Amino acid sequence: MIELTSGDIAKIVGGELFGPSDILVTRAPTFDSRTVETGSIFLALKGEHADGHDFARQAIEHGAVLVFSTRKLDVACIVVENVLTALGKLAHFVRLKLASMTVIGITGSQGKTTTKDLLGWVLSLQGETVASLGSFNNELGVPITLLRCTEATRYCVVEMGARHIGDIRFLCQISEPDIGVVLEVGSAHFGEFGSREAIAQAKSEIIQNLREGGTAILGRYDELTPKMADGLNVTVLTFGQTHEADVRATDIDIREGRAHFDLVTPDGRAAVALRLVGAHQIPNALAAASVCTALHIPLDVIAGGLSTAELRSKWRMELHELKDLLLINDSYNANPESMAAALRTLSFFAQERGGQSWAFLGKMHELGMSSRKDHAEIGALAQSLGIDHLVCVDEPDYGRGLPSVGAEMVLHYSRDKADALSIADHFSPGDVVLVKASRAERMEELAEELMTRWEQRGSGEQ
Repeated sequence: MIELTSGDIAKIVGGELFGPSDILVTRAPTFDSRTVETGSIFLALKGEHADGHDFARQAIEHGAVLVFSTRKLDVACIVVENVLTALGKLAHFVRLKLASMTVIGITGSQGKTTTKDLLGWVLSLQGETVASLGSFNNELGVPITLLRCTEATRYCVVEMGARHIGDIRFLCQISEPDIGVVLEVGSAHFGEFGSREAIAQAKSEIIQNLREGGTAILGRYDELTPKMADGLNVTVLTFGQTHEADVRATDIDIREGRAHFDLVTPDGRAAVALRLVGAHQIPNALAAASVCTALHIPLDVIAGGLSTAELRSKWRMELHELKDLLLINDSYNANPESMAAALRTLSFFAQERGGQSWAFLGKMHELGMSSRKDHAEIGALAQSLGIDHLVCVDEPDYGRGLPSVGAEMVLHYSRDKADALSIADHFSPGDVVLVKASRAERMEELAEELMTRWEQRGSGEQ
């Protein structure tokens, strides 16, 4: 964060300062009193289960020098009407101060975090880059990401999520992106928005709110995204796997579950060999390449960066190479598109290794009225891909309409994760296991238990 005094910050956010006006703030704010950095601001947020005001003293003892609060405390604090609103004002001020810094906003129904990780890696090869941590993509995460930037920061990559119309517009008002990326309009959050057109409207706010002279990076993976810049005075670059795309992938080959392809841009052609698992990573890589192309980064740097990048965020297509067993932990989130991609990846690995494929699938949330249909379609896709075993974890709709006997794919119904764990006793050497569901299902716990169970079998433990 750029250095600011407590007095300056109080003026910026329109709050009342209680304490010295010359306190120097040098670190980005945090809302966790256990992880504060010396010189930071502590955000006293009220949650469902805890009130940050109760931890203000602890935060100061751990190194924070100032608190944003909604009431006067017995520590140095700035009292504001709304802590998140004050945070956004401070972040916007810093964004304007760092006029030479390029801000890139990324949104879409899937792939945001992976694209952010890929882009952050490649940009870091060119200059100091700050990117959102994990999927820190809301009215709390975006300002904190901006406030991690300093005068030395050349690029800031912010992931933007939305649950309502207007959410991304609000985040853009804080961050004022120079480049906006829309990956794809899918069915994630369908239950909240009600239609793909409404989802597209929400995602398009990132393009409508670009800075003057901005650049729109649009995926060609659905019919709605490529139209988002129509009528706007912005530069447009599209990406995809068709000849209509400005940045595209050709000669695609999947080796050991990872995509190898030729990256074609207006500047030429270069080979890319992704370290990330799954053919569904290609659009994410192309989106990152498109941003870099817009920034005039040399093609060889882009291709080399994509070929060396690894995911920094947890539980996204994590490969766990155990003795004679491969487990794919993709338990961070799930929607029909990402579930289909994960199943195809499972199929690839099983074909290469010669063992059986096991898909442990939990619920996909936020699908609204189409939930039963979407789950059933994923079950049907698993069968069409030749998945050997489909384990429906507390979600029987995956098996709806599928034959229970006489089919090549074996259906297993488990009441919960504990019930599903016993199926690990049927794994054989060479098998490949996928664990995936929406984040609320906490399927990473099952992934860990499955790995432990297998390792215990290998060591002879009971």
